Amino acid sequence: MLTRYRTVKRFGSAEIVIKKSRFIGFAKPVETEEEAVAFIESIKKEHWSATHNCSAYMIGERDEIQKASDDGEPSGTAGKPILEVIKNQGLKNVVVVVTRYFGGIMLGAGGLIRAYTDGAVAGLAAAEQVYKVLHREVLVEVDYTWLGKLENELRNRGMMMGETVFTDKVTLSCLPLVEEADTFAAWMTDLTQGQGTIIHGEERYVEHAELP
Repeated sequence: MLTRYRTVKRFGSAEIVIKKSRFIGFAKPVETEEEAVAFIESIKKEHWSATHNCSAYMIGERDEIQKASDDGEPSGTAGKPILEVIKNQGLKNVVVVVTRYFGGIMLGAGGLIRAYTDGAVAGLAAAEQVYKVLHREVLVEVDYTWLGKLENELRNRGMMMGETVFTDKVTLSCLPLVEEADTFAAWMTDLTQGQGTIIHGEERYVEHAELP
């Protein structure tokens, strides 16, 4: 698995007007090609009266799946520029649709490329770009006498935390970066003088506005 990658946080849309034509950029995070295709079809259904619904998506750890559609615009003037925006912004697992309502003024090939590029940029900005960073959950089970000390140390370290469970003992869910999980577990063992039970949990992606 990738330890980190850039994508979008949520569905977003934004509209620009160029020489009386409306260009509406839509963007959404997706994990599979099926999700991407379904999203494109949903936009086409919603905007059935639009002149064009051009699209592109890029999916996979190594960008294995890349597709672009001009949807009736001159070849290479819509889908490819949208895909290039995704690539140039370093995004993964993203689908973008740029819907055009023709305003009566021809833009020419260069104008179309710029318009669809700008529409894609606007849609991606509205979807709010984030980093997905791989963390590993490390569970630390200790007696209650250790709770205050551990919470203070973890707070000082700026450790990302999950849910704390209180039973006959207390279990802290810690989320170090995946590459730091072993070092963190060793630190917890030393900090608790070997009295804590350390359990390595599952890996998970966590959203970050900036790279940690």
